[in-house]
Amino acid sequence: MNEYALIGFPLTHSFSEKYFTDKFAAENIEDSVYKLYELPDIAAFPDLLKTHPQLKGLNVTIPYKESVIAYLDELDEAAAQIGAVNVIKFTRGKTKGFNSDYPGFMQSLQHFYPDYSQARALVFGAGGAAKAVLAALKHLNISYQLVTRYRQPGQLHYEDIIPEIIASHSLLINTTPLGTYPQVETCVPIPYGAITESHYLYDLVYNPAETLFLKNGREAGAKTKNGYEMLCRQAEVAWQIWNT
Repeated sequence: MNEYALIGFPLTHSFSEKYFTDKFAAENIEDSVYKLYELPDIAAFPDLLKTHPQLKGLNVTIPYKESVIAYLDELDEAAAQIGAVNVIKFTRGKTKGFNSDYPGFMQSLQHFYPDYSQARALVFGAGGAAKAVLAALKHLNISYQLVTRYRQPGQLHYEDIIPEIIASHSLLINTTPLGTYPQVETCVPIPYGAITESHYLYDLVYNPAETLFLKNGREAGAKTKNGYEMLCRQAEVAWQIWNT
């Protein structure tokens, strides 16, 4: 039996198990199963590998996309440049980290956001998912500002996000877990009253389908998109990695 799984904490919001289970059934992929393994601490990762020697591939989600790197034998070049891993492949007892968030997000964004020529983005959050998003924005030549909870050189703090900042950035991207089920009443603290129909809001969260971040944007007339398409696209990239 080939076992694939997702690690992270918590995982109550995840659709990954259903996605792959449905994929296995639809494509008649036999002797394969996909599971969820919640790890309260990434230090438990080595024990997980020891107790599940049948693992062929892992996905990694919040909050371990960066910290898992220290436990891997090797990194794909793109994952090393991004500094985050969300796919792990097992080959002859060795682990290698990859990043499928980067192509998954980029492909999804290209279907959503039409014009990059004058594009300016605000990216909320600075975790592993944000790193993949920034790599995609760089590839597409979209200028961006990173917005975080802690003041860092070259980054904006949420207190800095005044209406004029919102007005000058047409693409707003949430990479934080704020708004994820079951904490659906949370969202990044920005002046939503400054959002107009000229804005595009992309939320990497996909459960619920419409987060409070996206709801606020939709009610202001903005175009909105959740992270489900990104989930599907990155999952297909992961499957290719595991099976090539």
